[in-house]
Amino acid sequence: MQDYLRPIAMTDAARPESALDLAGGPCWFDRVEVLSRTVPPRIMAAADLAEADRLRLSAARPDFGSLVLDRPRIMGILNITPDSFSDGGLFLRPDAAVMQGRLMAAGAEIIDIGGESTRPGAVEVSVDEEITRTAPVIRALRDGGLDLPISIDTRKAGVARAALEAGASWVNDVTALQFDPDMAALVAGKSVPVILMHSIATPATMQDDPRYADVLLDVYDALAARVAEAEAAGIRRENIAIDPGIGFGKTLTHNLALLRRLSLFHNLGLPVLLGASRKRFIGTIGAEAEAARRMPGSLAVALWGVAQGAQMIRVHDVAETRQALSLWQATSKGEAL
Repeated sequence: MQDYLRPIAMTDAARPESALDLAGGPCWFDRVEVLSRTVPPRIMAAADLAEADRLRLSAARPDFGSLVLDRPRIMGILNITPDSFSDGGLFLRPDAAVMQGRLMAAGAEIIDIGGESTRPGAVEVSVDEEITRTAPVIRALRDGGLDLPISIDTRKAGVARAALEAGASWVNDVTALQFDPDMAALVAGKSVPVILMHSIATPATMQDDPRYADVLLDVYDALAARVAEAEAAGIRRENIAIDPGIGFGKTLTHNLALLRRLSLFHNLGLPVLLGASRKRFIGTIGAEAEAARRMPGSLAVALWGVAQGAQMIRVHDVAETRQALSLWQATSKGEAL
């Protein structure tokens, strides 16, 4: 019987002496929820953890590329597409995309650039078209002096290769290296950081009645398997981060189940990225049909994520998220950062 250990994340100023740092970040925990597929959950004291479990949950995560993960980091979304669910067409022109990237760099610590929409129902874009949309913008941003990590959001090795050659730093693969059989070897060979996101099927069909035995544990196990496959392909563990894939092959109920116990994913011992910005479930709960008007709900979910210890949050509204995060950090620590 496998147990799944979920640290119960806290930020309260009254921290017990026995509490442990959560993944070396601003949150702490002194209790762990023990989950199982066969018996009801139970609570145990962090002090009773085995040494290996304690270290996996509490140890600071290594730098992810050039990014230090001692506090939550903001990843700004730059979609160079005509059909993304929220900002499709706004930055399709290279000059508009470059300007948006520069604007986001004032508040973000990573820029995530994608040339293919992966919204529900989206159709596949050719490799050549995706390269045409993304590589020139990455090169222009680098030529203009941008020195932040740039992540290429793609599931295709050819696109990732061109982006890395243009100056991208990371690969963000929504299929966790499953779409293109050449992607794992590329990432391993280039020795660059990669984000492995959980998804099912393809964007065109992923929302066609997705089902799980237990969405939290099923997603956890699937990511654990993808991490093992990545390591077997030669990708160094310190170059791997994971993303539970909110909205990708999940219903509203699935999304909430993952968010409520998001801290479980720290049990993988890897950095956790949360990407929920402007997604449909936010509009459903917040009664806002227009994706671009879901910023308040997106902020609420982002701050929930950092309170669960997520090291990176992927957002459209960078300036607003930076302000909200600055206040969260100041109030949780009692001082301005």
